[in-house]
Amino acid sequence: MSAFSIIIPRLETHRLILREYRQADFDDFAAFYETPRSRFIGGPLPRELAWRGLATHLGHWALRGYGFWAVEDKASGAFCGHVGLWHPEGWPEPEVGWVLLGPAEGKGIALEAAMAARAFAYGALNWPTAISMIDSANTRSLRLAERMGCWLEGDFTHVRLGLMQVWRHPLPRDLRGD
Repeated sequence: MSAFSIIIPRLETHRLILREYRQADFDDFAAFYETPRSRFIGGPLPRELAWRGLATHLGHWALRGYGFWAVEDKASGAFCGHVGLWHPEGWPEPEVGWVLLGPAEGKGIALEAAMAARAFAYGALNWPTAISMIDSANTRSLRLAERMGCWLEGDFTHVRLGLMQVWRHPLPRDLRGD
């Protein structure tokens, strides 16, 4: 048997660590996907399909060289959700995405982590632009996109998830003030 390794860079913000997933994250990951809140991202899902979802996140790193990070609160060590960069088959272009667990919502964690992920995309990966795909009923995500300076660009119909809004992120030069 051979070992397979994916290198996932570690990012740190003032309050957070964006890191690789760990086995210990799975129970909270699966519990979130069993809730109605997960309907905005393809849920609710039974534990087995949540496991496949987590494996997909890791596989995305292997295939694309970027993906979602597990978000950890530095102070408590708690797994807060996942935030990162996403461009699976069927997606119109690369995305900055975020999913927070209930206890982590409303604390600015998603904004802090998503800004770090976008900075990584624009800096280390040299992305020229990014989008966020958001269900129009997901008011928390819509507000976060606005706080990040995004604007509604249009709609996209995904074969499985249905109608989603495409929110365009500011270009790298606009964030630098060029």
